[in-house]
Amino acid sequence: MNATPEKRTRMRLWIVLFLFLVTTINYADRATLSIAGSSMQKELGISAEQLGFIFSAFGWAYVICQIPGGWLLDRYGAKKVYGWGIVLWSLFTSLQGFIHFLPGGMMVPALFLLRFMVGVAEAPSFPGNSRIAASWFPTQERGSASALFNSAQYFATVIFAPLMGWMVASFGWHHVFIIMGVIGLLVACMWRVVIYNPREHPRANKAEIDYIAANGALVDMDKPGEKKAGNQWFYMKQLLRNRMMLGVYLGQYGVNGVTYFFLTWFPVYLVQERGMSILKAGFIASLPALCGFAGGVLGGVFSDWLLRRGHSLTFARKLPIVLGMGLSAVIVVANYVTTEWIVVAVMALAFFGKGIGALGWAVVSDTAPRQIIGLAGGLFNMFGNIASITTPIVIGYLVGTSGSFGSALAFVAANGALVVVSYLVIVGRIERIELKEPPQDRPPQSVPAPQH
Repeated sequence: MNATPEKRTRMRLWIVLFLFLVTTINYADRATLSIAGSSMQKELGISAEQLGFIFSAFGWAYVICQIPGGWLLDRYGAKKVYGWGIVLWSLFTSLQGFIHFLPGGMMVPALFLLRFMVGVAEAPSFPGNSRIAASWFPTQERGSASALFNSAQYFATVIFAPLMGWMVASFGWHHVFIIMGVIGLLVACMWRVVIYNPREHPRANKAEIDYIAANGALVDMDKPGEKKAGNQWFYMKQLLRNRMMLGVYLGQYGVNGVTYFFLTWFPVYLVQERGMSILKAGFIASLPALCGFAGGVLGGVFSDWLLRRGHSLTFARKLPIVLGMGLSAVIVVANYVTTEWIVVAVMALAFFGKGIGALGWAVVSDTAPRQIIGLAGGLFNMFGNIASITTPIVIGYLVGTSGSFGSALAFVAANGALVVVSYLVIVGRIERIELKEPPQDRPPQSVPAPQH
């Protein structure tokens, strides 16, 4: 009699659910300032322009540290680097709750510095997510997995925006930062016992590892004892000359331009432009985010469904991106309506579209060269998160000079249109990049023996 085949474990599903949890905390910590911002402005005397620059502090650090963060991931692996990142960003988040003890002239610089340090610590997070997804998930499941952890940014707003709005209204803005930091430290403790490389995981059996390896998962990417060799700059230059990747980078800039409006200025927009209370704004902000979460999950599932139906990887990834980001540009309609529920519906539709179109991390997992998956993710995130600097500053300037959000919403809509143009005109075919090896890493050519 033949032995019964071993039933595959499904540990990869627990891995992506935990990445979803970590990314939820990640984005909740980024959003603390947006919820507390209006209250802090009044108490600390912060102007709209100053608040815009404080919002941008995270982005400066996040962009600067993407390439170093990617290099650390490739050198030391996601478990160690990402885990320490959670610890550090949680500590820096908590410290923001104590800045009111500083002299008046030091509060704004201190808040900028602490937001900057949160950006430093969070820099390896999304390249780490992409690296873990590439090692644990076969190609036909990777879009759904990437969409799930990416959709945590919306889920963070759904859960934490009302909670943080309630905390600000009931106890003061200080408690938002302290409590979120403590939650992050608890998640960091969980990280050590949940995250492993596929072949090292004590609860993933051989049948699961063989299945994911045979279908495109890079299970040996962090093989213990394996030397991380290669000229990183030689590899990076090839990425920067690749038209497909340049289009993907530009597209991610536009995606994040929409994202950072919702992460930074959206609650302020509800309070200052629409006259809502901070508590109400916290609850209202969760409604578009819920639609964004639904769109984010739907975009990944739809993309993988197209793959299983036999469509090319290029078509399966591009169609949701183009349709979703085109829909996000509807946000500009909010300039022409005054009824509160219609404004919220427009924002919800825009966020739903943005969720469908936010498949950039799936594209990175599909295209990143095997030699530098962490670095490729860092480079992608660096270009995309330039928007985390420019969007808060530009919106702060537009609001400060005009006294309204009209031109700011037009700016956000333009970012959605930029993504559509990038993927239709620049990106071309989506496929994994095969890099040339540096000359010193190539096998030596045999030299014929001299003839006598």
